[in-house]
Amino acid sequence: MTKEVSILPIQSVYSINNHMITATVLHEEPLVMKFDQVLNDEECQMFIDSAALRLTKSKLANKEESQIRTSSGMFFEENESPLIIEIENRISNLMHVPISHAEGLQVLHYEPGQEFKEHYDFFGASSPSSHNNRISTLIIYLNEVEEGGETTLPRLGITMKPVKGSAIYFEYFYNNEELNELTLHSGKPVIRGEKWVATQWMRKQRIREGY
Repeated sequence: MTKEVSILPIQSVYSINNHMITATVLHEEPLVMKFDQVLNDEECQMFIDSAALRLTKSKLANKEESQIRTSSGMFFEENESPLIIEIENRISNLMHVPISHAEGLQVLHYEPGQEFKEHYDFFGASSPSSHNNRISTLIIYLNEVEEGGETTLPRLGITMKPVKGSAIYFEYFYNNEELNELTLHSGKPVIRGEKWVATQWMRKQRIREGY
């Protein structure tokens, strides 16, 4: 049975530079959380406006196009704007990982019929990137989706409907690989409207210089 995120088993509030975020634990191991009010309406719109003219067809982490992922996307540069600096630091505090471990903040756009099929965010053992693997993901919803576009973790029975400004967080740095594999997830097809998200991946070790 799917667990709806309206069930709030463990809830707390974070204050990050006077920005209040409500956190709800959806699963403990692996840790999966819902965050509300990560971005306000103005910040969401600024992300969409800044990304809209820079979108290209999304690719997998190995730079190849695939029918697994049919969205469009772009990456912001480090320190690209005051907004990016502020949001990256807010996310770093929220994820409890230094900003030096962060990949570039990505924005994705999904039109009706587009999706991201079931996948893992961490790199497999045969990948050259696995020596400094990803350890956690934060997906922030930038708009309300008329229908579809839910994020699912099927092995945990979790489905999260996009709500503007909210986010889903999950981590996969456990020594027990079976826990990591429970973070298999997907972005369901958009049925009506469109879907905008911002995604932050964190790595095990530093990937940015000067921090």
